[in-house]
Amino acid sequence: MKRVSKFGIMTSHPIPSNNMEVVLKRIDQDFHFEALGSSPVPVHIDAAEGIGGHNAGARPMELLLMGLGGCTAIDVILILKKQRQIIEDFQIRLSGTREKIEGTEKTPFRTIHIQFELKGQIDGSKALRAIQMSMEKYCSATAQLEPSSLITHTLLLNDTPFIA
Repeated sequence: MKRVSKFGIMTSHPIPSNNMEVVLKRIDQDFHFEALGSSPVPVHIDAAEGIGGHNAGARPMELLLMGLGGCTAIDVILILKKQRQIIEDFQIRLSGTREKIEGTEKTPFRTIHIQFELKGQIDGSKALRAIQMSMEKYCSATAQLEPSSLITHTLLLNDTPFIA
């Protein structure tokens, strides 16, 4: 029996609630795509100009870093809100180093560093613990990337490096 998912994809199996679907639709004759997931907000993806892209969207590997950042940001904010910490500003900077796999053109991330930059009435120990909980217990993007990448993090609290 064929079923149609909410994205119009024909499948011969039910899509369990713990599964995820994303649809990419080509927008131009080159490499610009519009991606849709479970929310109605599209994400634009494009290639670098050097290979024929038009800078009309994020690069696929940038999206991996963005996904990791978004995943851990949501965790950290949820934890700090439950602890009644007052977050006035929240920013994350992610940087990744890629390394070519011999015999292929693949260049996956081998190291990823996340710098959490928080401002507000926040106990530094609680912020650091929230980050650790996200990285070790909650963030699925971390779990996906950890087997192939060393993921490290630092905390900048009210413009000052926080070290436990």
